[in-house]
Amino acid sequence: MKNNAHNVGLLSGFAFASKGLPLIALLLFVGCATTPPQIPLTGDIMVDGPRMIAEGPAKDKVLWQYRTAAAAMRQAKFDEAKPLLDDALLTLRGIYGSDAEARKARGYFSKEARKTFIGEPFERSMAYFYRGVIYWRDGEMDNARACFRSAEFEDSDAEQNEYKGDWVLPDYLDGLASTKLAGDGKDAFERAKKSSRNINLPDYELKANVLFIIEFGAGPMKVGAGEYHEQLRFTTRRTSLVAARIKTAGVDLSVAPCDDLNFQATTRGGRVMDHVLGNKAVFKSTTDKVGDLALIGGLTTAAVSDSRTSQNVGLGIAAAGLVAKLIASASTPEADTRTWDNLPQFISFAAVQLPVGEHAVTIEFLEAGGMAQEKLTKTVTVNVTATDRDKVVFVSDCSTSPQSQ
Repeated sequence: MKNNAHNVGLLSGFAFASKGLPLIALLLFVGCATTPPQIPLTGDIMVDGPRMIAEGPAKDKVLWQYRTAAAAMRQAKFDEAKPLLDDALLTLRGIYGSDAEARKARGYFSKEARKTFIGEPFERSMAYFYRGVIYWRDGEMDNARACFRSAEFEDSDAEQNEYKGDWVLPDYLDGLASTKLAGDGKDAFERAKKSSRNINLPDYELKANVLFIIEFGAGPMKVGAGEYHEQLRFTTRRTSLVAARIKTAGVDLSVAPCDDLNFQATTRGGRVMDHVLGNKAVFKSTTDKVGDLALIGGLTTAAVSDSRTSQNVGLGIAAAGLVAKLIASASTPEADTRTWDNLPQFISFAAVQLPVGEHAVTIEFLEAGGMAQEKLTKTVTVNVTATDRDKVVFVSDCSTSPQSQ
């Protein structure tokens, strides 16, 4: 009974001593924040997106702009997609040096997901790609070319040179735009061919006045791996679709994928933040283990000792252990797994020559063996108003049908 009373007294003394440590009191509140009100979602991106952009967390604004712009394009609402992409890309271009939340996220006590979302390189590339498509639709071919070049640039920071700037379609369209603008598109075309692997890219046909941008499948998702979810990894969503087919009067053209976003996400190589998150995980693990040893050792020393000096030393060690445990608990190495979740897996391209007038076009999405998934077939009325200006038609397997473009 005497020993038990002695131990209880020591523990009580330890608790009292801990109250006198301002650092511990401070750390108890590290990471605590008021939970923002949840905005109910309907499941309709064209309803949820604008509301989240206006009322949701500022750090997620670009993510919802990306998502809403992609959905708007699939409904042929290009005038709605345009300002969303413009604002998102404006944020993207200014984010690297001035964003305070991004700087905070590099510290040990901030979650990476608190920073302003701009996306992984493949997501940023797609934002520029979509904007380039809209520019071309509007007849601004020089701005479209600039966007396609920016799409390649966003993929240029991979550590493994093998995978730097290896998109096919942005380079191909860069070269096509240069050629149509009476420039030299050979270098861009050669880069596209080098990256195209098993795809036979057609030579540029300047008389082709209707350009089809076709996308299908579901793009990659992000997950956190590792003991503390500090490793950013990607999961792929399988699709049975392997190609598309464009059919209209006098045209029956099969279209193979030019780019695979699963490939772009998973072969990008390392990135600077991977190493920061790795350091966070090591810091958390080491500090936690040190805290365990100090806490257990200090309390044991204080409990078994008959010397007041030794007891105080033990309590001091235990207090230091508690501090270490609190620091470990406050560190947040989790990777940012927010995902632009309505991206496609494949993007592709075709160009045909059509006369002025309205054309009923059918786009089929094909499985292996050439079988069309009938429920995904789209019908589009393409209105060609001039033969000397390109008509750009954007079609997704998620597009509304029928529609006019």
